[in-house]
Amino acid sequence: MPSRIAEIRLVSSHREVYEPCDDSFALVDALLTDRTNLIEHNPKICMEIGCGSGYVITSLILLLKNEVPGVHYLATDTNPIAARVTNETLEAHGVEADVICTDIASCLENRLAGSVDVMVVNPPYVPTPEYEVGMEGIASAWAGGENGRTVIDKILPVVDHLLSEKGWFYLVTLTSNLPAEICLMMRKKGYAFRIVVQRSTDEENLLILKFWRDKDEESLDKEVFMSQFSRSFSSFMENQRR
Repeated sequence: MPSRIAEIRLVSSHREVYEPCDDSFALVDALLTDRTNLIEHNPKICMEIGCGSGYVITSLILLLKNEVPGVHYLATDTNPIAARVTNETLEAHGVEADVICTDIASCLENRLAGSVDVMVVNPPYVPTPEYEVGMEGIASAWAGGENGRTVIDKILPVVDHLLSEKGWFYLVTLTSNLPAEICLMMRKKGYAFRIVVQRSTDEENLLILKFWRDKDEESLDKEVFMSQFSRSFSSFMENQRR
């Protein structure tokens, strides 16, 4: 029986490309958790920003390919070696996507405006000195600047521009990225959110967040929203323990 996600042994690698790790696995677990909803969502365009090794976009294709016909898959990365490695991973699994070497989605924003139904992003989120952001090679995969937010804050408005009216957005965050503030920013743009996966390791505490447009969502005072986010997180963790 074909695997529903990418097989690590078939994922291509290079010393200048970020290999699948805890954050990649957590993001794919979030997609697995939401698989039935994704199938019912019936997306026509799915996209990954920052595809790295190609593990995530390949997994998304495998999750949907026998259930949702006619989907167009795209993936971008600023690292040309990552684009090549992603193509190798896709080919090894017998699936296809358009892989573009670009910064976030700079050459696609006009053509794809308002048309992406599923967006997945595992951004550079590690807090680093600002001068490390955007460096060539593998450092571009993790260097996130102050609070790990420099690249995330650039990606959010692009995602808002690209997502369709029914679009879903899955984002990997670290607790030091202040995910409640990210959710508040998206709330002000008219998005609802939920925590899909939480993962703690020796070095990281990861949250996979899902966003979708919701015109009924009201903009709240920051303190009120932070309190709501805290309750939402506590409730999620309590359900996880059961």
